[in-house]
Amino acid sequence: MLVLGIESSAHTFGAGVVERGRVLANEKRMYRVGTKGMIPARVAELHAKNAAPVIKEALDKAGITTEEIEGVGYTKGPGMGPCLQVGMLAAKTIASSLHIPIVPVNHAVAHVEIAKKEARLKNPIALYVSGGNSQILRLGEKPNRHYAVLGETFDIGVGNMLDAFARNIKLNPAWGSTVAKEAKGGRYVPMPYTVKGMDFSFTGLLTHASGLAKEKSNNDLCYSIQETAFAMLCEATERALLMANGRELCVCGGVAQSERLKEMLAGMCREHGIVFGYAGNEYNADNGAMIAYVAERLLEKGASAKLRDCDVKQRYRIETAMVP
Repeated sequence: MLVLGIESSAHTFGAGVVERGRVLANEKRMYRVGTKGMIPARVAELHAKNAAPVIKEALDKAGITTEEIEGVGYTKGPGMGPCLQVGMLAAKTIASSLHIPIVPVNHAVAHVEIAKKEARLKNPIALYVSGGNSQILRLGEKPNRHYAVLGETFDIGVGNMLDAFARNIKLNPAWGSTVAKEAKGGRYVPMPYTVKGMDFSFTGLLTHASGLAKEKSNNDLCYSIQETAFAMLCEATERALLMANGRELCVCGGVAQSERLKEMLAGMCREHGIVFGYAGNEYNADNGAMIAYVAERLLEKGASAKLRDCDVKQRYRIETAMVP
């Protein structure tokens, strides 16, 4: 089945093509944040301009025509409302004009499922770390197939926290990846550490680190905030793995592109004999292929939606979403 997937939850408009689980194309355009971060209306405007060209690039890369698409999936949420709307409208237009099935996809489910596929893991505990959320997840079967939340952030996602810190200290571009570059060679400055069971909180860490901007070097602050945040995630994830008797762990989402986080998680897994895996950065970053991958599997199970029922949901909780 040739399925087109459209991702537009935040700064990226992505289009991917999948056939029988194999990725044929994965094209995208990204909003440049500079030092000010994302303004949803402007991001959505850029997505609207890029939607048709990116979709065409994906079809050309896959070597297919529009008429050959057999199904389309789009990101229903979670994400920024104006941005989600662009992807939904593009998907509904394609489904309507081609008379093909359409399926809404949960963004977090897509990240976990593509990571499991790429890492060849069967049933891992998943640490999902993105801009908008941070959660520890386990697949459940009752009352229906879903991802149960074992632990999560009390306030903001680790990605948003690092991005906000980058803006506060005027890094350009204001991304967590820029914080990671600045962290190299830094020395540790004591930071607030908030873990409660398998849950965690990042606002105290952000406020404290930002308040030291005039006293400490960016180098030391970036190192300290990153090490502290990642140590919190590792502690909570380790507790979840041991309490759930998990034997596999995958990390996924935008922050899973961090080599330091993966290094820390790998060390923790080695201590307990746990298999650790993750997808390549192409799939940890927001992308259309992960949406197409989940959409194809859902469509094969007959999970298509009626056009009039296709909408977006900014706070689309993963435990309420369909899992293929």
